[in-house]
Amino acid sequence: MPSSVEGKRVEFHVQARLCCSKWGWCGNTPDHCGTDCQSQYGGGGPTPTPPNPGGKGVASIITENVFNQMLKHRNEGSCPGKNFYNYNAFIAAAQAFNGFGTTGDATAQKRELAAFFAQTFHETTGGWATAPDGPYAWGYCFLRENGGGDYCKSQQAPCASGKQYYGRGPIQLTWNYNYIAAVKAIGFDGLNDHDIVARDPTISFKTAIWFWMTAQSPKPSCHDVITGGWSPSGSDSAAGRTAGYEMTTNIINGGQECGNGFNAKVEDRNGFYKRYCDILGVSYGSNLDCYNQKSYGLALSTTEEEA
Repeated sequence: MPSSVEGKRVEFHVQARLCCSKWGWCGNTPDHCGTDCQSQYGGGGPTPTPPNPGGKGVASIITENVFNQMLKHRNEGSCPGKNFYNYNAFIAAAQAFNGFGTTGDATAQKRELAAFFAQTFHETTGGWATAPDGPYAWGYCFLRENGGGDYCKSQQAPCASGKQYYGRGPIQLTWNYNYIAAVKAIGFDGLNDHDIVARDPTISFKTAIWFWMTAQSPKPSCHDVITGGWSPSGSDSAAGRTAGYEMTTNIINGGQECGNGFNAKVEDRNGFYKRYCDILGVSYGSNLDCYNQKSYGLALSTTEEEA
């Protein structure tokens, strides 16, 4: 869950550059970006053929059965997020972001989806050590941050009177300026009606995927890290930062969890990741923990402010 340790604001940039075919499907493949596109960035390519409505892109890896297997207990009566996080909303959100879960070979695609779910399930888990089916089957149990809070820094961005910008949704989006940044990429009233992130499941998933796909200088995006699109700079290498699942933890909450040896929260994130890699039938890759990896210090994550 998000902390309230102060840091500094950084700018966010996202470009979901998609082509939309005449059948209403959007993406970045030749089928989407051919000559019959209704809306596209860049042209050329062969005349598209109608895409199969089912089993394409992310949906070919995360089927509804797999989604339900991963999230066996999300709809338990004890879960505040019961019946909110649904499969169709996830797929609709995934299709809105170019390259999410579709970059690289099958191994890269599966690892990215396993990593995304691992991190967001950790943020919203309702599990415990002896929970039925284990602690990693209780993701997406929570919808809003426990305890709430204003999370308003009005000198950096406006705040609406009486509104609270605490964590909501799969990534637990927090702070007024982060809601405003998400608005620019997704399109909703993040200043006055930010609670829509906890009412509209598609928008909720979009905020999480937006964060995942968005680089936050000096941090890379989780997407680039996990799919091989990022290489450590000299300063990254000196800080022990390497490309692997552990870098997504550093991006999300490195100031609280990385660089100080063993951390139980890091282990929990790793446990989720290994479980979902196993479900998807893909190896874990190297570099899973950030115990000896320096955080980015006063760099702001989309969900919280780091020490």
